[in-house]
Amino acid sequence: MSLMRSRLFALAAALFAGAAHAQSCPEPAVWTLPGGERPRVAAATALLDDMAQRDVVLLGETHDEMDHHRWQLQTLAALHARRPDMVIGFEMFPRRVQPVLDRWVAGELTVAEFLDQAEWESNWNMPAELYLPLFQFARINRIPMLALNIERKLSRAISEKGWDAVAEAEREGVGRPAAPVEAYREQLFAVFREHPTLRGKGDKPKQNSSAFRFFVESQTVWDRAMAEALARRALAGRPLVAGVMGSGHLRFGHGVPHQLRDLGIRNIGILLPLSPGGDCREIRAGLADAVFMLPAQAQARPEPPRLGVQLEAHEGGVRIVAVTAGSLAEKSGLKRGDVILEMAGRPVKTTLAAISLVRLQPAGTWLPLRVGRGAETLDLVVKFPPAKP
Repeated sequence: MSLMRSRLFALAAALFAGAAHAQSCPEPAVWTLPGGERPRVAAATALLDDMAQRDVVLLGETHDEMDHHRWQLQTLAALHARRPDMVIGFEMFPRRVQPVLDRWVAGELTVAEFLDQAEWESNWNMPAELYLPLFQFARINRIPMLALNIERKLSRAISEKGWDAVAEAEREGVGRPAAPVEAYREQLFAVFREHPTLRGKGDKPKQNSSAFRFFVESQTVWDRAMAEALARRALAGRPLVAGVMGSGHLRFGHGVPHQLRDLGIRNIGILLPLSPGGDCREIRAGLADAVFMLPAQAQARPEPPRLGVQLEAHEGGVRIVAVTAGSLAEKSGLKRGDVILEMAGRPVKTTLAAISLVRLQPAGTWLPLRVGRGAETLDLVVKFPPAKP
């Protein structure tokens, strides 16, 4: 649901980080405390002891970075060893599928049954392999899993017409979010400015436009929904509640942490991973309680290609929900609302099938697509760039 916006959040963070003084990156495989002229190394034992005493601990990620999920697993294991009464909330699931998560943790479902009944392909268009170690960790240790998210159609409805125009019966029980601080609005505007499909074709990005106001409302309702689910569980029996979600919802305490504080949950921990090659200027005061610098790993092959779209299941194919500016999809003529019917002459039935086919595409080759656009059927070609020397 949020891969595209997660990347744009990262872009926004980099833009704001550019105002800070340049600094060297911390050593890999250590915890770093943001703030000061240079990052300070934190003792892992003392830091995790402290985090284990919080009411809610939030773990960020970039959704398609495998090492981010390995780091999350390592951190969750360390916290669980200190405070076994734990619950883990996941952005990846709408709250509607909570009974499926309960059955999974109880050991009543196979992996295939769990992913099918949780509607993984339509709810979260990332390969399940990225997250399965986390889900298995919860199952093995009988740690309750909590579905945090709202339905995609609610988020889309708010971004198109605003919170007030959505009937109360369609709000999934989510309350009106606390107003975002100005710094978060600036971060969201950087996302909004960089992505034309969020504001309408040909429209200039304006902070006083209804399109931006609705976009902010959509994001803050998303934050509020996750915060409400976490807060309810944190107040019921006082377990340690961990939340797994995109880092854009956490940075500088703006998104979910801001909504948690409005709900009365103030003893919050925020932990973030940073990939090799990331902009270390963003490790500034207030970013998080601590950042873990991930070490580099030799790549067996180049990074798989990406089309640059957000997809959802649709009758007869997969529907493009959004197109990233400057992406292969945009350059190939794909548009928001298009339905991909065929790829390389083969019918496309699921979002994961489409993602897998793109990722297997060799550099320098062409991928023909058959696309439905309204009443038309178009034949387009995606031309993948040649391999870098």
